[in-house]
Amino acid sequence: MRIVIYPGTFDPIHRGHIDIAERASKLFDQIIFSVAVNSEKNPLFSADERIELILESTKHIPNVKAYSTDGLIADFAREHNAVALIRGLRHVSDFEFEFQMATMNHHLNNDVSTLLMVTSEHYIHLNSTVVKDVAKLKGDISKYVTQNVMDRLLEKFSNP
Repeated sequence: MRIVIYPGTFDPIHRGHIDIAERASKLFDQIIFSVAVNSEKNPLFSADERIELILESTKHIPNVKAYSTDGLIADFAREHNAVALIRGLRHVSDFEFEFQMATMNHHLNNDVSTLLMVTSEHYIHLNSTVVKDVAKLKGDISKYVTQNVMDRLLEKFSNP
């Protein structure tokens, strides 16, 4: 079975992430979202909430799973017998960071390759921070997130 890990914070998942997952689902037997738990970051959603949002937002993709991790992604990939990591590229500026991470992950686990997939042009301007900022200011994010994510964002920002 060809398993790919899709690592990220996903706080929250948006249509750019889903676009990458949909395309990766055609290349791999299973996609595992790896939700990063980083004590230095202060996410809006807990890891469990992010996993729930991912699974609900990707329920139309039959081969998706989601877990959280607070360790190295290279170790997570090994534990799940993954053959690859997949990351989305929005801009040329993303490449330098992703290249550095891919190189380090290869040194930590040379059984896993990193694939960099260019984000669809419809979502190239998206990131989770922008989505949260627009939602917080009551802007329309309906084109950028699934209904369940929009509902949860509105709930979070209406109950500070």
